[in-house]
Amino acid sequence: MIPLPPLDAHAHVDLAISSSELENLGAVVMIATRSLEDFKVVQDRKDLVSVWGVGCHPSLVGVQKAFNKAEFRLALKKTPFVAEVGLDGSSRVSLESQTETLQSILQEVCQQPRIISLHSYGATTMLVEVLKQEGVRPGRILHWWLGDEAETAEMLRLGCYFSVNYSMVRSSGVWSQIPLNRILLETDHPSGDRFSVRPRQPGSVIDIEAVLASKFGLTPNEIRLQCWRNFVEIVDSTETQAMMPIPVQRMIAAVRSAAK
Repeated sequence: MIPLPPLDAHAHVDLAISSSELENLGAVVMIATRSLEDFKVVQDRKDLVSVWGVGCHPSLVGVQKAFNKAEFRLALKKTPFVAEVGLDGSSRVSLESQTETLQSILQEVCQQPRIISLHSYGATTMLVEVLKQEGVRPGRILHWWLGDEAETAEMLRLGCYFSVNYSMVRSSGVWSQIPLNRILLETDHPSGDRFSVRPRQPGSVIDIEAVLASKFGLTPNEIRLQCWRNFVEIVDSTETQAMMPIPVQRMIAAVRSAAK
């Protein structure tokens, strides 16, 4: 099997970054945007190893007010990835309004399945309730999850995956109850990698791989392969492989073939 690069399931990147700069990261990066307007700037890019998501960040008042369901529906046709969306308990936008927006997004993703990275800062209990109403659905990744043990168990029951960053794994926490077959890695650059080893950049997940390798009694390469397998399961469940960049499609196919 071809050597697999690091896989970063959630990062924030300057919209004006060049394709060559992204390729020089040496990683596959799933990039979250803040809004439909941000996504419009990047929706026609043809990056080889990066995937730009369409987002509606729950903490941004203007972004939440500007959300348009019809525009979001159209944006889904141009990306396999929805990020960053969710709920934020510290936002000046009411949780009621945030929930209405998120439910609209989830309804659209139900019709057009996509990989979806969900924000839940200060609102884990509310997000559990929203997802329980929807039932088990493919493609859900809980980004920087800080829920308690009971909430985490419920999210596992609902089929969710979890993207963990170095700020999470550098201390003990509920993340340690997540089974390896539900884990992806993220930098959440530039926030989640503030305590990471240098270089602090999208795709730099080697330090997280090392922590997980120690926890699960595996090598870092085995952790990377398992995270790729988890990613492939999500891609398959959402039927989004054809929307990925061609080199990423080849990596997905290689991981799938190696598992047979």
